[in-house]
Amino acid sequence: MEKSEQFSDYLFAKMGPPNSTTVNGSELPPKTTERCEAPRELKGMRKWLSENLMLLVTLSGVMLGVILGFSLRPLQLHEDSIMLISYPGELFMRVLKLMILPLVISSLIAGSASLNARMNGKIALRTLVYFATTSLMNAALGIALVLLIHPGDPDLHNTIDRSTDKRAVNLLDSLLDLGRNVFPDNLFQASFQQAHTVYLPKPSISNTFNETFNETSLVDVDSGVDAQRQDAEPTLIRVIQYRSGTNTLGIVFFCLVFGTFLGTIGEKGQVVVDFFSAIFEVVMKMVTCVMWLTPVGISSVIAGKILSVDDLHMVMAQLMWFILTVTIGVVLYQFVIMQVIYYVVVRRNPFKFYAGLIQAMLTAFATASTAAALPVTFRCMNDKLRVDQRITRFVLPIGCNINMDGTALFISIASIFIAQMSGMTLGFGEIVTVLLTSTAASMSSASVPSAALVLLLVVLTAIDAPVQDVTLLFAVDWFVDRIRTTNNMLGDCYTAAIVEELSRKELMALDAAILYQEIPISTPNGHVSLEGQTELDSTCTMPDAVIVDMNAVINKVQQQQHQHPHHQNGHANHKI
Repeated sequence: MEKSEQFSDYLFAKMGPPNSTTVNGSELPPKTTERCEAPRELKGMRKWLSENLMLLVTLSGVMLGVILGFSLRPLQLHEDSIMLISYPGELFMRVLKLMILPLVISSLIAGSASLNARMNGKIALRTLVYFATTSLMNAALGIALVLLIHPGDPDLHNTIDRSTDKRAVNLLDSLLDLGRNVFPDNLFQASFQQAHTVYLPKPSISNTFNETFNETSLVDVDSGVDAQRQDAEPTLIRVIQYRSGTNTLGIVFFCLVFGTFLGTIGEKGQVVVDFFSAIFEVVMKMVTCVMWLTPVGISSVIAGKILSVDDLHMVMAQLMWFILTVTIGVVLYQFVIMQVIYYVVVRRNPFKFYAGLIQAMLTAFATASTAAALPVTFRCMNDKLRVDQRITRFVLPIGCNINMDGTALFISIASIFIAQMSGMTLGFGEIVTVLLTSTAASMSSASVPSAALVLLLVVLTAIDAPVQDVTLLFAVDWFVDRIRTTNNMLGDCYTAAIVEELSRKELMALDAAILYQEIPISTPNGHVSLEGQTELDSTCTMPDAVIVDMNAVINKVQQQQHQHPHHQNGHANHKI
């Protein structure tokens, strides 16, 4: 009975005012599960500048890069000069990417180990369902806009040169490559290579025979047979190869499983959890130092990209309607759909949350990579918006590799745009195919710049559209890629906030279980044991998943509040 009363006292303290920080004279842990809000507006210009200095620094870098790029374009600078202008931005990008791997590994292992196995499963399920739903919504939004605006003009075929290179790509290969990267066969190789499917000519017996003859200095004089063999279309076969690039997806999966099992071994694994938590804190301090280089780095990246585009005015004029369609889709999703979902689930002002992410959004826009902006995103979510770190460490690294809302929007618009330029009329079946393949392809996208152009080939192959027309979009992808990357990054952050709200009861139960073990407990025989150790510990152990009927506990708390209206004001200490 006393044990349940002490548990109720704990809940009183959690639900009570901020000054109720003790139960039975014991200090409560930080209230990580109480509702978190964006910081209140601070009075005074100095305090405001101190709070938003990093945001102003990032914004100044973006503005400086745009002004510098357009100011230097009339000078027709040499390639070497453009390279020197872009060089500080290249170093800035390399430093940010350098921190991705230690940040992902440490955050996932520390985050998943802080939760029990059942909690990890629930959070992962909610996260993946939300990712798939929002990607499907973005693909549907893109299809609706491209059919309504109809940006595709068949005359563009004659005004822009196209490549005649055709690549064999299908959705099955993309999905199978996704599985191969989720389950890497070598963890160290996954840190710098990822598997992908390529099509190579099938070696024939005659080729092998001729190669053997060439090695022994015997020359094949039958040139007519050679010419006939060269004219024939070669047979292509699938080959699994490795390309350079971090297989973040496989590392994420391994760290999730490793962290989940690490959390089940209790005190023996605590030193490992503390080790990865320390790594996370060190990397975040390094990120804070690097962010002071933002004005130079981001302005250099944007200015160099603007200067390197040939005939910028002609490209923008010809593909203006395509760019406008993508921009409208991104704005509608960010300012309408995303905010409505946040308000319906969290019941708080979504624009305050959005304002807290402007710095991370500008970094994602400048770098055109969700992964490169991940360190800054962590900083905004943990320090500024105060989202539960157990959720952000779990959701953000996964979303960086799976949640590609802007990519789904872009692929659906671009595929129908190319079909419209080719004069194709898409029926209901082709539109549904675009919807599903865009969603599936976006979730297998890599978080690197211009990865969506490769995935666009998958959708074009599915609807039998001309694959070679993808080269039309290379001229503007440097700009469109930055717009859709902001959608990807914001989608990850809103997912973390929504999953935190949906998982609030489980997080409170987990906090309650931790505190419940620390409060002195009276046994049925009257003996008192510390740190949750009872007489039955030899035969009864705490399970991995703590199950607490929160509805029954909350009802009991409300009943006791009516009976003791002043109980929350720090008078909970009279019970022992």
